[in-house]
Amino acid sequence: MSGVVAPLVFITGASSGIGQALAAQAVRAGWRVALVARRLGPLEQWVREHGLGPQQAWVGEADVTDADALTAAARRCIQALGLPDVVIANAGISVGMDTAEREDLDVMRDTLATNVLGVAATFHPFLGPMRTRGAGTLVAVASVAAARGLPGHGAYCASKAAVAAYCESLRSECAPHGVRVLTLLPGFVATVRQWAEAFALDWPRVALGGFSQGGLMALEAVQAEAQLAGRVMSFGAAPLARPVSAPEGCTLHLLHGQRDEAVPYAHVVDAAQAWVDLGADITADVLPHVHHEMAP
Repeated sequence: MSGVVAPLVFITGASSGIGQALAAQAVRAGWRVALVARRLGPLEQWVREHGLGPQQAWVGEADVTDADALTAAARRCIQALGLPDVVIANAGISVGMDTAEREDLDVMRDTLATNVLGVAATFHPFLGPMRTRGAGTLVAVASVAAARGLPGHGAYCASKAAVAAYCESLRSECAPHGVRVLTLLPGFVATVRQWAEAFALDWPRVALGGFSQGGLMALEAVQAEAQLAGRVMSFGAAPLARPVSAPEGCTLHLLHGQRDEAVPYAHVVDAAQAWVDLGADITADVLPHVHHEMAP
């Protein structure tokens, strides 16, 4: 329709890997993209290869460990294309470390600076304007390493756990202003399948459970991936969007607090009704006097 402006996503670490894949998916979906990396060359080449004009794509050069440079890039993006609808903090590094080695303490410092402070620095210039607008989504790319330490990767695992906890705090702070905060954990589905295989479990015997972001991941995973789990127990979480299909062979259990400020219970009730209408096997309970917490 003429006059309708396509939504805009801002992505750091967009010159390769997950960041570039997210940019490609956004373009296929008709979004405009604002891409940031430490080097402009690969970004400019990618934009040319995809035939994108200045109203469809903007590129900027900044290191996420340099908060001032990143803020300046964000302001240039806003001037060029407007305030993004979604901001994805994707830039990160993964370097092995041995705590017994003195030089590896520097590795840990640099990893935390990039993977944790870099996320906050990415969100910073957009958070105030998004709150004023009353809408927006902030996304941090973490990892399944946030939930389980891996030998030789203490710095990386610690950084991703910190990102998950930081976003959990920010989520509650932003919810009253209409700003959503999401944490992505790439590799979740593959990890579930690996664990099921390790314990010789057929998929109907696999159960996924989680609170808040963990519950969201479980709900989204069984909708996106068939025959992943036979049961999901979600506490204090709602799906990203109103369901349009029911996960085949999977029983859903939703438990939510009526006073949940981070994820209003009305979203859960609406999602549950949609699943009922779609024929899903589901139970949903709303507990009075319970906030965004595991126990009242």
